[in-house]
Amino acid sequence: MKIWNKKNISREVLKTLCDTYDLDTLSASIMARRGIVDGKDVLYFKETDLRFLHNPFLFANMEDAVDRILCAKEEGEKVLVFGDSDVDGVTSTAILYNFLREQGFDVQWRLPLGDDAYGLSVSAVDDFAKQYGSLIITVDCGISNVQEIAHANELGIDVIVTDHHNMPETLPAAYTIIDPKLPDSGYPFPDISGAAVAYKLVTALRFSSTELYKQEITLLNIRPSEGEDYYIDCLKIRNLVQKKSISERVAPGTVSITNTKLPAFLTGQQIFVWDEQIVKKELSDIFGGSVEFNMMDFRPQIAKLIPRLSDESLLTVKDMSRIAKYSGTPSTEMEGFFNLFVTFAEKKTASEKKCSAENNDLQLVMLAALADIMPLRDENRILVRTGINSLNSGHIRPGLAELFARLGMTGKRISSTDLSWSVIPALNAAGRMGQSNIALEMLLSEDGSERDSLAQKIIALNEQRKQLVSDATAFISRQADESYAEYGNRLCIVIDERINKGVTGILASKLMGRYNVPSLAVTFTDGDVAIGSMRSCRGFNATAFLDSFGNFFINHGGHNYAAGFSFSKTKLSAFVGKLKELAPAVNLTSESETIDIDAELPPSYMTPDILNIVDKFEPFGEGNRELVFFSKSLPVVDAIQVGKGEPRHLKITFDCGRYKFPAMFWSEGDRLNRDFKTGDKLDVLYSVNRNTFNGAVTPQMIITDIKKTGENNA
Repeated sequence: MKIWNKKNISREVLKTLCDTYDLDTLSASIMARRGIVDGKDVLYFKETDLRFLHNPFLFANMEDAVDRILCAKEEGEKVLVFGDSDVDGVTSTAILYNFLREQGFDVQWRLPLGDDAYGLSVSAVDDFAKQYGSLIITVDCGISNVQEIAHANELGIDVIVTDHHNMPETLPAAYTIIDPKLPDSGYPFPDISGAAVAYKLVTALRFSSTELYKQEITLLNIRPSEGEDYYIDCLKIRNLVQKKSISERVAPGTVSITNTKLPAFLTGQQIFVWDEQIVKKELSDIFGGSVEFNMMDFRPQIAKLIPRLSDESLLTVKDMSRIAKYSGTPSTEMEGFFNLFVTFAEKKTASEKKCSAENNDLQLVMLAALADIMPLRDENRILVRTGINSLNSGHIRPGLAELFARLGMTGKRISSTDLSWSVIPALNAAGRMGQSNIALEMLLSEDGSERDSLAQKIIALNEQRKQLVSDATAFISRQADESYAEYGNRLCIVIDERINKGVTGILASKLMGRYNVPSLAVTFTDGDVAIGSMRSCRGFNATAFLDSFGNFFINHGGHNYAAGFSFSKTKLSAFVGKLKELAPAVNLTSESETIDIDAELPPSYMTPDILNIVDKFEPFGEGNRELVFFSKSLPVVDAIQVGKGEPRHLKITFDCGRYKFPAMFWSEGDRLNRDFKTGDKLDVLYSVNRNTFNGAVTPQMIITDIKKTGENNA
C-alpha cells in the first residue's frame, strides 16, 4: 500500500523564503518541503544567468592545462582529443574539438569504435605517436588509464586528463588532471558531467585570450571603524578568482605604512578602488601626504554598464548584488566590490560570437547532464535550463537540428523529459552499436545534407538497438529470475555471449528496475574478454563494489550508480565466485512506498496557470523529481479506457470548477468501475505536464495514485 505523505512546514520558514527571495507562497511551500531553504540552494532554482556558474579557474590545475594547450598552439603541435562513445563522451569531444579547430589548432579526434574498450588505448597512443603528435587531451575518460598514460609519457606525449568519474586508487601520471571528484580539485561541486568539464576548459581557454588572464588585480577599500580608526581591506584576484585578502585596522597618524602588511601585499599589483578621490584623501589622513598609491577608479567604468551606480557608495552598492541576496549573511563592501568587478569583467569580454558559441556548447552540456543522470542541483540546473531554453528559442545547433527534425521535434516546446525519452537514446545508439563516430560527425559537420544523412543513420541504429534489447530481454529473462533468487534477492547478474556489448548498460538498468537491486549484465568480445555493466540503486555504490575485486579487472570505473568493467574470460568462474562471496554483505537501503507530496492544490488552483509553477522547478530528473500535487474530492465527470490494441490506460476528466482538467492514469485501466466510477469524487496524487495534440498545447494531469474520497490516505 502506498503511503501519502505531506510534510508540515513552519510559517516562519515559509515567510522567510517569501520575503527574502521574493517567492510566491506556493513555490516557497514546495521548496520548504523539499529542503530547499538555504540561499545557496534557492539560488539555482531562481537564477538562470551564467554569471552564477562556478569559475573554471576554481579547478586547481586549470591554469596549467590552459598554458599547456596554448603552448601547443604556439609551437604548432599536433593535438588529439580522445573521448568516450556515449552521449557525454561524444558531446565532450565535440565541444573541445570544435573550439580548438576554430582557434586554428592542428587537432584531430578519436573515439572508441566497434569492440574498442572504454577509455584511452595503447593503440590510440601509438597511432598518434606515428603522426608525431605530442599532446592528448582526454574528455569524459582518462582518470583510470594509468598504463596507457604511462606509455604515452614514454613516447614523449603529454596527456591532459579531463574527466568526471570516480577517482581510482592510483591516479595516472598525466601532465595535469581536471576532475571535480578529486579531493584536491579545488572545484566546489563534484557532480558535473564530462561535457561540463570540457565546457569549463573551453571557457577558461576563451578567457585566456583576454588581457585579464593571469593578471593579478587587487581591490582596495577603506571603511571606518569604531572611533577614528579605519579598516583598509585588500582582496587579490587572479582569473576572477579570489586568492588572498588582508584587513588592516589603523588609526590616522599613528603608524607608518612600512609597518603594515600593505606594501608586501600591494607591490606590483594593479589596484582598483571605488572612488579614487575619497580613497586618496583617506590614505593621506591615515599615512600622511607623502604616501602615493598607483590606483584606478573603478566606479566610472562600472557606471558605463550600470549608470545608476555612478553616484552610489560601496556601502549602498553591496546590498544591490543579486549574489549577495543568497549568501545568508549580510554582504560586506568588499564582497559587493568583488561581485561588481566580476560582472564588469564578464560583460567587457562578452561578444555576440562568444555568446552564440556558448549557447551551442551548452545545448551539448545539457544533453550530457541528462544522459549521464547528473543530479539536477547546484550549477547543473543552470547548465541544463540554459541549454533547454536555447533549444526552445529556435536556435538549435547544427547537427542537433537535423536530428530533431528526423525525430519530429521541430517546432515543439522541448522539455528534459522529451530529451531523455527520444533524443538521448538516439544519440546513445550510435555508440552502443560501435559507431560513435557517426554521432560526432553529425555534430561537427559543416555540410547540412551530410548532417541530415548522418541523423538518418542514427535513427536507423537506434531501431537496431531497440531490437537487440528486445531480443536480449527475452533470452535472459529466466536466468535473471534464477540469479535474483540465487543471490539472496540482493543482486541480479546475467551472463550471455549473445548479449550485444552495446546494450549491457540498458539491460543492467532494466534488471535493476525490475528487481530493485544492483544488477550486472556481462557479455564477451572476440571470445576472450568479458565486458560488463553495473547499475545500482538503494544507496549501494557501484564503483566501490567493483573496487572490492582488487586487481581482478582489466579496467573498471564509473559513477556511484553506473559503472563498467572488463576482465579475461578465463576468470569467469572466479568472477562468479567472487560475486557469491560478496552478495551476503550487500547492504541496501529499505524500499519505501511513501510518496512525498509537494503541495495540496484546491480546485481553484487547477487552471492552466499551474504550469507557471511547474516551469519554475524544471528541469526535472535525478535529484529533482517531478512535482507531486494533491487535490481532494475532485469529481470525475468522464472516464474511459484507452490504449492501442488493449485498453490498459485510463483517460479521466475532473471537474475543477472553472476548468475541466484532463488526466492520464497509465497502466491502470482495470480500476475503472472497480475502484471508482464516473460521478465519484477522488483524492488524487498527480504531476502536471503539457499535452500537445494537433498543434494545441493543454495542461494534463499525470496521475500517480488515487483513492475514493473518504478512504484512509495514511
